[in-house]
Amino acid sequence: MRSTADKEANFSVCKRLVEAAREAGACMVFLPEAFDYIGSSRDQTLAQAESLTGDTVSRYSLLASKLGVWLSLGGFHERGHDWENDRRIYNSHVVINDQGSVAAVYRKAHLFDVELPGRGVSLKESVTTIPGPALTPPVQTPIGKVGLGICYDLRFPEFSLALQRQGADILTYPSAFTVATGSAHWEVLLRARAIETQCYVLAAAQVGHHNSARSSWGHALAVDPWGTVVADCGGEEEGGSGSMVLVEVNLDKVRETRRSMPVQQHRREPVFYRGPDHAL
Repeated sequence: MRSTADKEANFSVCKRLVEAAREAGACMVFLPEAFDYIGSSRDQTLAQAESLTGDTVSRYSLLASKLGVWLSLGGFHERGHDWENDRRIYNSHVVINDQGSVAAVYRKAHLFDVELPGRGVSLKESVTTIPGPALTPPVQTPIGKVGLGICYDLRFPEFSLALQRQGADILTYPSAFTVATGSAHWEVLLRARAIETQCYVLAAAQVGHHNSARSSWGHALAVDPWGTVVADCGGEEEGGSGSMVLVEVNLDKVRETRRSMPVQQHRREPVFYRGPDHAL
């Protein structure tokens, strides 16, 4: 999808996508980072932030319960816990169950503070956003145990391995990757995370021009535990109406991949990877 600063228009797109996915047989639907909105300035970004008990999450809770579907809300602009004194937000991944209750919340730990002048990338997420304090344990859903990440978390293999060790069958990285970084690294990173953890990796993504200063790569992907891309939503926006693909998650494939190539059993004890300085 292509979020703008118009929260109502974004909700209409998401609602239409969720309804279409449910009609096609989905029991869980994944929406991208910043599904609620993408502001064109720091002030606009902060002004539209809400709490988890605000109107946006409430509307999605009603939608989930009405349709009987689980929702991954991939990156919600959540007011920080000390909002009155510290006007900053969390980038929060919210999972809502089919009863409309919040089942899990993960607050993005790795913030995208990157300047690539030669590639037209200049973003400093920490200006508005507080880093999340911890991993959220994988949440049990109808499709398996889902480990929650957001966008830039994708670049940290120790993050995905920690979720896998905690029992994740599926990793999800809802994103708004820039065009420059997405064209170079998006698919490679997603496939690498799937291969090294032997998990499904599901990555809903923003696409297209959000405003005069920001565009996203798109190519929402689903990757299986062998590292094969099983679905790709493409990199062309469809008039702001969004698109979705239906993917079957086969947990037998997770188990078989791990059984036939027991990578985790071959992993050495943690002290081995700390290098020679520790041994001395």
